[in-house]
Amino acid sequence: MTTRSTPQRTGLRVLCFVALAVIALIPWFSSQFVLHLAVLAALNVLVVNGLALVSRSGQLSLGHAAFMAIGAYVGVLASQHMGLAFWSSALAGTVITAIVALLLGWVILRLKGVYFVLVTFAFGELIRLVLLDFSGITGGANGITGIAAAEFLGIVFDTRAKFYGLALVVALLSVLIMHSLFRSPLGHAIDSVADNPGLAESTGLSVHRLQVFAFVGGCAMAAFGGNLLARYIGYISPESFNTSISIGLIIMLVIGGRQSTWGPLVAAIVLTPLPELFRGAVQTQHIFYGAALILILRFLPGGLAALPDTLCRLVTRRNS
Repeated sequence: MTTRSTPQRTGLRVLCFVALAVIALIPWFSSQFVLHLAVLAALNVLVVNGLALVSRSGQLSLGHAAFMAIGAYVGVLASQHMGLAFWSSALAGTVITAIVALLLGWVILRLKGVYFVLVTFAFGELIRLVLLDFSGITGGANGITGIAAAEFLGIVFDTRAKFYGLALVVALLSVLIMHSLFRSPLGHAIDSVADNPGLAESTGLSVHRLQVFAFVGGCAMAAFGGNLLARYIGYISPESFNTSISIGLIIMLVIGGRQSTWGPLVAAIVLTPLPELFRGAVQTQHIFYGAALILILRFLPGGLAALPDTLCRLVTRRNS
């Protein structure tokens, strides 16, 4: 049975890498609209990877978009008012967000289950209200306009094609980092905390510290993604990072696969174009998301990323 399944899995992996190559090349020869969707998909990969890191420690954040907002606003304001270059301002936004996540996570990660979810939801709303109220700094409901394009090594990423190259590299790096992390002892420790925190604690692991590490790392990835989004769109406002964004990220995580490093990539490719397909029919979009979640949770709990292995097992079982 093993000898039959191995070639099938190898073939599926080859198909995945071919698909990645096609994804990387097609937008360069496509319309500006397709290129725009490709940029958003690449940014979603980065942010959902951050949420996946938090999730694999056994928690689920309903305020993930708030950390995107902190990273975006801090980075943009540091660039506009302090004259910092793109990477310096992006680093500043990411570090400040990581510090906020550390202080918040150290306190609220003592909470479990729905209590943690509710606190992260409240934190997300708090950040949105702060951005609205401090209009002298954040622009309030009008947001911040005229955000300069990203620039690195003399290259100004002021076109969709150029920015797609940047976003794709960052997205693939995030996938590789997650893949390497969860093949390491640290990643196995994080997974063990989610599977059985009591057993992990009894073996000498610090459940709280591991969850704080995952929370800070995931929020830092969201912050960098928010900063890139601000540079790409050229405009941010509190509504750019509201609770519906966090819910959309959770849907991507679940449909893609919470326990797979490929899940965010698959989900971003499949789900990012959907709002455009359902433009003018928001209720239909919500119905589709609801039906997709029910079907995934019932028949494919590992998400779309687990579909190749599931098909492989079915084929092997039929041939055996």
